[in-house]
Amino acid sequence: MTLDDTHGVILAAHAKGQDVARVHSGDPSLYGAIAEQIRRLKADGIEYQIIPGVPAYAAAAAALGTELTVPEVAQSIILTRMSMKSTGMPAGETLENFARSGATLAIHLGIRALREIERQLVPFYGADCPVAVIYRVGWPDQMILRGTLGDIHAQVRLAKITRTALILVGPALSENHGFPDSALYDAAKPHVLRPRVKAD
Repeated sequence: MTLDDTHGVILAAHAKGQDVARVHSGDPSLYGAIAEQIRRLKADGIEYQIIPGVPAYAAAAAALGTELTVPEVAQSIILTRMSMKSTGMPAGETLENFARSGATLAIHLGIRALREIERQLVPFYGADCPVAVIYRVGWPDQMILRGTLGDIHAQVRLAKITRTALILVGPALSENHGFPDSALYDAAKPHVLRPRVKAD
C-alpha cells in the first residue's frame, strides 16, 4: 500500500469512529517512515499514539548474546543506513565520518552494498574488525553470520542473504578485547544507588 492508500483507510475508519492499528516491524522511530504519516494525521486532526517496539539493533545484540557498548572499547552506537534505492543521505552523514569515531555501527538497508561498506570502513576499522550480519532478527528463520570486514561478504554470498539484514560493525563485537570491568558495579566507586559504606 502507498502512503495515500494507508491514509485513506485511516480516514475512512476515523469517519466511522473506529480505531486503527498500523503495525511496523522493529521500532517505528527508526526507519519506520512514520514522520510523513504523522504529518497527515496532524493535518487531518486525527489523534494518534505511538507504541514503541524493539529496534533491530537491540534485538540483534540479544540474539548475539553481546553488549554493543563495552568499557574503553566503544561507548557509542551509530544507527545508520545505506541509501541504495531509498532517499539520499544528508550531507555529512557518511560511513567514513561515522567510522572516524570508532563507535559500534548498526547499518540498515546495506546488505547489497556490503562491498562498498567494506571499502569505506576498512581504512578506519581494519580488515580484521568484527562484523555480524543478522538476517530477519527475531523471526523463526533468523540467521546470524559472524566474521570480519575482510571475510563477511563471502559468507553473506554463500548464505544468499540479499535483504532484511542488519549489519553490526565494531571492536565491541570482539570476544577477545580484554576490556576492564565497568565502574557501575565497582565497590570502590559509589553512586546514588550504592553510597559508600561508612567506616564504624
